[in-house]
Amino acid sequence: MKAWRFYGFGDMRMDEVPVPELKPGHVLVKVLCVQPSVTEAQLAFGIRTLAYEKIKKRLETEAPVQLFGHEYCVRIVETGPGVGRFRAGDRVAARAKLPCQQCSFCESGKSALCRKGPIIGFQLPGCFAEYAVLPEIALTLVDDRISDSEAACLQSLSDSVASVETAELRIGDTAVFFGQGSMGLECMQIARVSGAGKIIAVDVRREALEVSRELGADHVINAAETDSVAAILDLTGGNGADVVFECAGGSPKQGLAGTRSLMQAIDSVRSGGKLVGVSWFGAPLEVDIDLLRERSVRYLFPDISTLEHLEHTVGLVASGRVRLKPAIRHVLQGLEQVPQAFEITANKSKYQAMNPAQVVVA
Repeated sequence: MKAWRFYGFGDMRMDEVPVPELKPGHVLVKVLCVQPSVTEAQLAFGIRTLAYEKIKKRLETEAPVQLFGHEYCVRIVETGPGVGRFRAGDRVAARAKLPCQQCSFCESGKSALCRKGPIIGFQLPGCFAEYAVLPEIALTLVDDRISDSEAACLQSLSDSVASVETAELRIGDTAVFFGQGSMGLECMQIARVSGAGKIIAVDVRREALEVSRELGADHVINAAETDSVAAILDLTGGNGADVVFECAGGSPKQGLAGTRSLMQAIDSVRSGGKLVGVSWFGAPLEVDIDLLRERSVRYLFPDISTLEHLEHTVGLVASGRVRLKPAIRHVLQGLEQVPQAFEITANKSKYQAMNPAQVVVA
């Protein structure tokens, strides 16, 4: 089969490799649609972010190696021994972070707390290939009302569900979302259906804010033209928002906000409010902890998404409560387009992209 392999940072090549061997508890799948996550797009070009050192070590010791591709829709070709929930012909999507099934958490029925298991596309081969072998425990059935393109977004959406769940929104809470890329737009919609009151979206791109309005934002703030903190305080009677989601931070080399959006988020949350850190920054950063302590601001980080989160996303999208299509702007045809998908996803502002660029494989 054809598969993309990395020989180093910025060096990916499409090679002929054997179709992976089917194992017990796994399924062999044909890849239908796949997209690089923003994190994968940064790592592909050697930008420091989550798991940079681990990927660097794999490239130094194992290259060429199949990497990335944990956001996808696939069709099952064959099931291995022990697989009971799926059959050939089923369309499925998957979560990325898996339980190890060996630690005390996993053995006591608390696998959602496990942090020792592998990640598809990082420790396990992902789906930038014609075929893949995937563990049954990662998968959920895709509703017929969901397209292949939408299904490839479900993994990211499950992380967004976990982010909003972590915030423990109360009915009527004012919620602010810094960054209106895929996860910012997803978190915003999930907060809306979870009972948030006033919803405020912040970005520096007009096209992203137009989508925000379409998907339910009550107010949009262009941070390139307006003092976003002042605008948020004005909209909240000078108090700040009950919950602020920071979804814009990261490497400025790829159009992200660095740490600026985090500092603005801290200034935008009310005393006693909650700040949810969705972004990955790729390096240590300096935060005024005393200020957070003085104002009783709770700085929270999302729980890991589980299979239950993923299954919930299917219902959200199939019912139309969460809409993904408006953010999908770049759909490329053919496996050979994978490098272009990485290029677009790594430089969203340049290409006016919201969701990562997608590749239709079959």
